[in-house]
Amino acid sequence: MAKKNKADEPQRMKNVEETLTKTEQFLEQNYKALLIVLGVIVVLVGLFWLTRLYLNKRSDEAQSQMYMAQKYLEMDSLKLALNGDGNYLGFLDIAKDYKLTNAGNLARYSAGLCYLHMGQYEEAIEYFNKYSKKDKMIASMAIGATGDAYIELGDTEQGIAKYLEAAEYGSNSFVTPLYLMKAGEIYELNSNYSEALKIYQRIKDEYPESTEGSSIDKNIARAKLLLK
Repeated sequence: MAKKNKADEPQRMKNVEETLTKTEQFLEQNYKALLIVLGVIVVLVGLFWLTRLYLNKRSDEAQSQMYMAQKYLEMDSLKLALNGDGNYLGFLDIAKDYKLTNAGNLARYSAGLCYLHMGQYEEAIEYFNKYSKKDKMIASMAIGATGDAYIELGDTEQGIAKYLEAAEYGSNSFVTPLYLMKAGEIYELNSNYSEALKIYQRIKDEYPESTEGSSIDKNIARAKLLLK
């Protein structure tokens, strides 16, 4: 076996030399293209980190502006929350000026809430739809609030659809029974007692420990009575 290996050694060396020669030829023939590719990679990596640093800085600025707008929202000073007070920006400007940041995205949802409470339902729907669904909990609440706006506009079909979408999107013991209950109540108001009963029963079966589940028996009993 040792003799065979020694006999193969010259051929192996020749193969290695040929491979090295081909590599050198390739590099000589394509070095300009390779330098361009390498340069593009370096630029892209640099841009990525610069963009990240820029967005982090912008996000910090937006968060500091958002603090006062959130305070105004909590105080029901909705116009100030939306438009700002001259010293701090409101949700509308934050959403516009910081649109690529998480704070700017949250400002779109918050602006939707302001419009909803002000009775400007179409504007509320517009801003809820602009919210990018990055946070599952907030996204489900934005979808549900869109349902509230449609109900206020008299579009119960769209309202129910949004409630059911919010219930499935959130898929947790707080959001899901909350929006299922809203859908069930609208079904009941529209005299669709069979669909209402299905939803009430689902709350009882799947979310008995929730706030809605703790008192769902009376809804079930009422829907059954109205079905007769």
